[in-house]
Amino acid sequence: MRHSLLSITLLLLATSLFAQSAKPPRETFSLTLATSEIRVDGVLDEPAWQQATVIPVTTEWNPGDNTPALVRTESLVTFDADTLYIAFRAYDPDPSQIRAHYADRDTPFLDDTVGWMLDTYNDRRRGYQFRVNPLGVQMDAISSDVDFSEDWSFDLIWDSAGRITDEGYIVEVAIPMKQLRFPRADGEMTWGFLAMRDYPRSSRHRLRSTYNDRDLGCFVCQLQSVDGLRDLSVGRNLELTPTVTAARDDSRDDFPDGPLVEGEKDLDAGLTVGWGLTNMTLSATINPDFSQIEADTVQLDVNERFALFFPEKRPFYLEGSDFFDTRLNAVFTRTVADPDFGLKLTGKQGSNAFGTMVNRDRINNLIFPGNQGSGFASIDQEVDSAVVRYRRDLGERSTLGALYTGRQSDDYSNHVYGLDGSWALGDSDTVRYQVIGSSTAYPDALAIDNGQPLGTFEGLGYDLRYTHNSKDWFWSANYRDLDEDLRADHGFITRVDLKRASVGVNRTFRGEEGSWFRVLDVFVGADRTENQDGTIEENGGDINVSYQGPLQTEISVGLAPNREHFAGVDYDNFRRNLFFQMRPTGDVSYDIYIGAGETIDFVNARQAEFLQISPSLDLNIGRRFRGELDYTWQEFEIPDGGTFLEAELARLRLFYHFNRRTFLRAILQQRSVERDQNLHVVEVEPEVDQFFTQLLFSYKVNARTVLLAGYGDESLGLQDISSTTTGRSIFFKIGYAWIL
Repeated sequence: MRHSLLSITLLLLATSLFAQSAKPPRETFSLTLATSEIRVDGVLDEPAWQQATVIPVTTEWNPGDNTPALVRTESLVTFDADTLYIAFRAYDPDPSQIRAHYADRDTPFLDDTVGWMLDTYNDRRRGYQFRVNPLGVQMDAISSDVDFSEDWSFDLIWDSAGRITDEGYIVEVAIPMKQLRFPRADGEMTWGFLAMRDYPRSSRHRLRSTYNDRDLGCFVCQLQSVDGLRDLSVGRNLELTPTVTAARDDSRDDFPDGPLVEGEKDLDAGLTVGWGLTNMTLSATINPDFSQIEADTVQLDVNERFALFFPEKRPFYLEGSDFFDTRLNAVFTRTVADPDFGLKLTGKQGSNAFGTMVNRDRINNLIFPGNQGSGFASIDQEVDSAVVRYRRDLGERSTLGALYTGRQSDDYSNHVYGLDGSWALGDSDTVRYQVIGSSTAYPDALAIDNGQPLGTFEGLGYDLRYTHNSKDWFWSANYRDLDEDLRADHGFITRVDLKRASVGVNRTFRGEEGSWFRVLDVFVGADRTENQDGTIEENGGDINVSYQGPLQTEISVGLAPNREHFAGVDYDNFRRNLFFQMRPTGDVSYDIYIGAGETIDFVNARQAEFLQISPSLDLNIGRRFRGELDYTWQEFEIPDGGTFLEAELARLRLFYHFNRRTFLRAILQQRSVERDQNLHVVEVEPEVDQFFTQLLFSYKVNARTVLLAGYGDESLGLQDISSTTTGRSIFFKIGYAWIL
C-alpha cells in the first residue's frame, strides 16, 4: 500500500508543477483615507462619503448573461487605520416592492441584498463574502475557488445599518481591520474586490460590478481590485469570549411508567480565545461551551443503509473549517463529541496555507464503514485527536496539499495521511484529486463485536475528478476507489470497498427578459459502482430537465433507471422525480417534491416500490413574523403485496423578530412510522411516534456576544403506549466577546 501511495503522490506532484492558467484582466479602483469620522446609521451624511471611491454595480450575470443591470446601484468604499467602510445606494423604480424582513444572521437569502467580496491576500483563490439586506441583517461567508465552496457558517464581528428610502434603500457598513486576515506590508496593499446586488422580483436578478466570464471556471479569480490601502492597524488582535451556561436536563429512566426525574442543575463556565498573529490565527478553548441553540433537524432514517450526515453547528469548530476541506471527507469535527479542550492554528503566508487542530474528547464515537451498510459504536474513554493540513498555491489557479489526521487512546488508534490538490488545465477545465492511506487498530473486543479486523490494518483510497465549466456546457468525470480496510475516524466516510465511476453532461440555455423561460438545463449522466472483487453493486443513469421562469418558478423532472446489487441479488429499479417551486411575492414561497419508483427493502432484502411527497411553505407576515412548514410522507409497498411501511415527518418553525438582534422562536417536530408486522420477515415495532418541542429567546449583539434562554422536551409513543414525555431541558447562556 505504501508503494502505491508513493507512486500516486509523485505522479500528482509532477502534474501540479506544470499547472498554469491565464490571468483574466480586471479593473482597479484606488481608495483614499476617510476624510471624517463615520457613524454607521444608514444615513450617508458624513463628508467622508462624499470623497469615497464609487464602484458601480453595472452587470447582470444571472439569469442574464452580462446584460446591463436593470437597476442602478452604487457602492462607496473608504477606510482608516482601524476600519474598512462600505456603503451602498440601491435605487429602485418601485420601493414598495423591496423584499426585506427582520431575520437571524445568515438567513435572509430570499430578500433584496447588497454585498461585496474581499480577497485580502489577492491570491485569487479564496475571499470573504458579505451581504446585507435593506434592514441591516448580516450574512457572511468564505468563498473558495479551491473547492468551489461557500461556507456560510463562517462569522465575523462587524457593524451594519440599513434604511429603506423613497428612492430604494441604503446600507452602511464598518468592518474592523482586526477582524480581517491580510499580509502585513510597509507600503500600499492591493486587495481583490467585487460589489454585488440581488434584486428578486419575477426573476432573481443577480448583479455584479464587473463582467462575468462564464468560460472561466472560477469566481474569486474574477474579482476587481482596490489599491491604496496603507498604514492599517490591527491592534493586539486578541479576542476573548467567556461563556456561562446554566442548564437542567430531566429524564424518565423507566419508560413509560417511571416518573420524570428532575436532573441536576449544571453551571458551566468556558473560555474561547482567538489571537491574530501576523498571518495566522490561534484559537483555544477550555471547557468549551458547545450548547446548540437549535437541535439537529430530524431526518427520516427508514430504509437507510448508511449513517446520516448532520452538519456542524458549534462555533469553535466552524471558524476556519474551510482550511481542512478536501474531496474525501477526512475531517468531520462532529466526531469530537464532548471535548475537554481544543486548540487550533490556521493561516496563510505567501503561497502557503496551513491549519492544525488538537482536541481531547471525553468519549470516542466511531463509524464502521462497509460496502452494504455502516455501523456505529461508542467507547467510553478519553481520546486525543489531531489534524494537520498544508496547501501550496501553484501557478495561477492550481494547488497541492497534504493532510494528516490522528486519533489515539490506550488500546485504539487511527491515522490517516495523504495528498490532494487541483490542476487548472485551462480557463474552463480543472482536475481535482486526493489520495489517502490509513492505519487503524481497534480494541479486540470492539473489533469482534462489530465485525472489524483484529490487530493493526491498513487501507488506501483515492478520488479523481475532472470538470469542464463554460458558458453553455458543463461536463464532469469522477472516479473513486476505496479499500475495504480504509478508515477515516476523524472524518465522515460511511462506505468503503468500492470502485465508482461517473460521468455527466449539462447543457444550459438562457432566455431573454420577458420570455417564457429564463434558464433551461438538460443533464444526462451515468455511473457504475463495483466492490473490490469486481462485483457490480450499482449501474445506472440519470436524465434531468430543469426550468426557471417567471415568478421565480423552478420545475425539475428526473428519470433514473438503474440496477442495484444487495445481499447477493440484482434488482432493476426505475425511479422518477418531480420538483416544483414558486416565489410569487417576497412574503410567500412554496415547493413540492414527488419521488416514486422501485427500490430495495433493505430490512427484508426484497423488491419494493416507494412513493414520497414532500411539500413546504415559507410565509412572512409583515417584516417581523415568519413561519416555515416542511412535511415529508413516504410509503413502501411489496409489488402486488400491500403496504409494509409508512413514515411521515412534519416540522413547523415560527419566528417573531423584535429587531435584527432579538427574536423568539418555536420549533415543533413530529416523526411517525407505521409498519405491518405481517408483511415483515423480521420482528419490528408496529408504531413509533416521536414529538419534539423547543422554545428559544435569542439576543445577539454580534456573532459571539449573545444571550439565550430556551426550553425543549421530547415524547415517545408506541403501539400500546400513548405519547409520553421522555425528557425535557431548560438552559440559559450568556457569552461576551472582548476584542482587544
